[in-house]
Amino acid sequence: MIVSEEKIRVRYDEVDKMGYLYHGNYAGYFHVGRTELLRKLGLNDKELESQNLILPVIEMNTKFLKPVQYDEIITLKTYLNELPKTRIVFYYEIFNEKGDLVNEANSSLVFVHNDTRKPMRVPQSILKRIETYFNT
Repeated sequence: MIVSEEKIRVRYDEVDKMGYLYHGNYAGYFHVGRTELLRKLGLNDKELESQNLILPVIEMNTKFLKPVQYDEIITLKTYLNELPKTRIVFYYEIFNEKGDLVNEANSSLVFVHNDTRKPMRVPQSILKRIETYFNT
């Protein structure tokens, strides 16, 4: 398993009229979590693009447990629990400043060749980086 953790302060433009973090903004936070987890593996969007590889989101599920408010500092934990094949599944947990779990989610992305726009298996070079976390 691979875990990445980020602290994020909820900005004013991210909340709705009730003062709660707008539900649509969670997807952006999940993107941050995925990006930082991949960075932990030594991967970034530029490197993936240089391999002619894109990772579109094909599914996202989220469960809102408690509201998050403006100026709160949340902790976003992102997990990779299984080795990818053609899909890579990320799991997320968001905790408020008190340490309460306020959101849990997951998203599935598919490895796609940029030129053909067809799904493909995860490249061996990427799989090797991920496997090191599962073999320890």
